[in-house]
Amino acid sequence: MTDIGPWLRFVIGALATWRVTHLVVYEDGPWDLIVRVRRRAGDGFWGRLMDCFYCASMWVAATVAFAFRPNLADWVLLWLGLSGAACLLDRLAREPVAIQPLAKYEEEGEAGNVMLRSESRESPDGDAGLGTGSNAG
Repeated sequence: MTDIGPWLRFVIGALATWRVTHLVVYEDGPWDLIVRVRRRAGDGFWGRLMDCFYCASMWVAATVAFAFRPNLADWVLLWLGLSGAACLLDRLAREPVAIQPLAKYEEEGEAGNVMLRSESRESPDGDAGLGTGSNAG
């Protein structure tokens, strides 16, 4: 990758960081390899690392940053930048957040007050329930 510009290299590095981190945190992997590793890791340090996109992206980005062969100061900035870009990509790829008026305020005529929810459910009595987005955090 010597004949492409530094910005394109950064974009490719950010996409690679996002892709590997997404694989580790959210996917089972080829032949269920990742899910088996996740099970073996359990609730320890490595298991918790594999459950947190932000945490895992730091480690993946550190590895990807070495491919750029920067000096130490540039490596730190590149490491944080790649992780930050991967986190932004992850947030963009998630389900959209729905903004809905709270039933309590709607009854009182204050429709301007809203609550952010990643998913809404109707309860048996017809009121909107709390969202249960899988990536809430």
